[in-house]
Amino acid sequence: MKISIAKKEDAQGLWRLRNQALRYGCCEVFDAKTLQAFTPETMPAGMFKVIEENQVYLIAAPAGDTPCACGYLDLITGNVEAIFTLPAYQGRGLASTIIAAIKQQAKSQGINQLTLSSTPNAVGFYQKQGFSIVSNGKYFSSSTQSYLDCVEMIWLREGESASDLL
Repeated sequence: MKISIAKKEDAQGLWRLRNQALRYGCCEVFDAKTLQAFTPETMPAGMFKVIEENQVYLIAAPAGDTPCACGYLDLITGNVEAIFTLPAYQGRGLASTIIAAIKQQAKSQGINQLTLSSTPNAVGFYQKQGFSIVSNGKYFSSSTQSYLDCVEMIWLREGESASDLL
């Protein structure tokens, strides 16, 4: 399976991927009502804007038409966003491939640090990718109208230290 850049026509598939990954991965982190509200069936119009304004990486299933892993780097904030893998494809290194592409993109753009807000269940994965915990936080979800637990994390490019960035 190879990595590619998402197009607008991939938006609905990426939304379904997001929802399936969250419903599976966060079922022990958030209660059922919160998870239902956080993963609505109706895709927000902003999904097209995300694809249009960012280089969203995706890996399609072997049939080639269903995204099974995705993610992107917000070039303005340096924040890693939307790293999701379909449950049936977890453990195959797809999200690691997406993270590697994002790190390469950051390097080519001269970005020396990446940040992300992880759901509590994904912290171990990001630590294996070289991210460190900065703090526990809260993310306001407009779809749930509540604050959800998250873990703020950072990755520094090799050879960089936190004092270099000050």
